[in-house]
Amino acid sequence: MNINSVKNFILPFSICLLIALALYPDSSLIPEAYSTEGLELNYNISEELAMVSEEEPIKQNMFTPYLGKSFEGFKEALAFKESRGDYFTVNTLGYLGKYQFGSETLKIIGIYNPNQFLYNPELQEKAFIANAERNKWVLRKDIKRFEGKLIGGVEVTESGILAAAHLAGPGSVKKYLRSYGGNNFADAYGSTVKHYMKKFSGYDTSMLIPDKKAKVTL
Repeated sequence: MNINSVKNFILPFSICLLIALALYPDSSLIPEAYSTEGLELNYNISEELAMVSEEEPIKQNMFTPYLGKSFEGFKEALAFKESRGDYFTVNTLGYLGKYQFGSETLKIIGIYNPNQFLYNPELQEKAFIANAERNKWVLRKDIKRFEGKLIGGVEVTESGILAAAHLAGPGSVKKYLRSYGGNNFADAYGSTVKHYMKKFSGYDTSMLIPDKKAKVTL
């Protein structure tokens, strides 16, 4: 038997031996060492847990993305309608970002580089605030005059007015309100002032401060 044959025999044999030793039960295990004899064991559960029924599962602290009628809820609901919340989208008409701004509106609030705007989420969020505050100033008298009234079966609210202004501009919202729904602007996709007034009614937009000269600053 040559050296190579010996190596070919010893190596597999050694591997098999190691596997057998690893799998062989430890005969030194003493079951008595794990006995619970003599220990005071309590198998009772608390009355509070015992009284929980299947119909009333134990409550857990769970995160929920539900924002209700808060201002954040207003922003996110409007963003979802505009772009499904996508900061980096451009629609077929060239409107940009999460809130679908047009380049002319951006200029009014101090943004002159649409490409920079599109790839800067922080800038987009600030643009939304600035535009909403400017619209709130432009529409301040109409908000005071029409809020709480019914026009075309829809209750007029501040948030509905501001959402419609985001869609169509404050001038179109004034025309809608002052014509009592007769002049109902629709955009190229068929969304109307009335639809936005209804869809986004009742949100808390009190944190927006009317500002005639609202501009975006980073």
